[in-house]
Amino acid sequence: MDPESDAGAEPTPEPSRRPEQPRRKRGSLLRELVIIVVSALLLSWLVKTYLVQPFSIPSSSMEDTLIEGDRVLVSKLVPRFADVRRGDVIVFKDPGGWLGEDGPEDADGVTGFADDALTFVGLRPQDAGEHLIKRVVGVGGDHVTCCDDEGRVSVNGVPLAETYLKPGVAPSQTEFDTVVPEDSYWVMGDNRPHSHDSRYTGGLPGGGYVPLDDVVGVAFARVWPVDRLALMKNPEDVFAPVGEP
Repeated sequence: MDPESDAGAEPTPEPSRRPEQPRRKRGSLLRELVIIVVSALLLSWLVKTYLVQPFSIPSSSMEDTLIEGDRVLVSKLVPRFADVRRGDVIVFKDPGGWLGEDGPEDADGVTGFADDALTFVGLRPQDAGEHLIKRVVGVGGDHVTCCDDEGRVSVNGVPLAETYLKPGVAPSQTEFDTVVPEDSYWVMGDNRPHSHDSRYTGGLPGGGYVPLDDVVGVAFARVWPVDRLALMKNPEDVFAPVGEP
């Protein structure tokens, strides 16, 4: 080999390691993204489990307070840290047989799995698969009756002026006379002719009453659709004449 030609040749450049830096950055960004997503899902699950959970309204039983398709937020602080009151709109698990065969069918396959996952973490409203939403009319110890001479529901002998009822509907088409057991609730829909509630479930588990342990929480806001956005306040004036339980 000619030594002069070797002397004149340019040195072979070493391989550059710069392409590894973008890969490291991409890996770091991916890890940060995963941490953010997991943290957000965990936070959503904690909020849904202990604080607030969204629910969708599947029927007309609570019209006009709630209509089919509305979405509500439910405070899970009640009944954990506060008492359920007369007039509260509560979401509760089916005590047994209230829903009958009217509950929605579960989706299958990937769609069903995705729906379940989103519901589990609180990113999708809970449907009515095993839950109902009604208004509390009587709490433990209350004597609830219907109907007086004017067709009204009475609690502990005091007739109620139920301002939340759907306009034009009667307080009840069925007479009843009951004393609510302790740690239970007598519930009715605001659209009385179209509500399967405590009046019609006496022969089912729980005897028509909702046990405290089945209460998920109290609805406090309508959040969808936007034109129905509103806080859901307890109608205290309706039950004020009844006094404390």
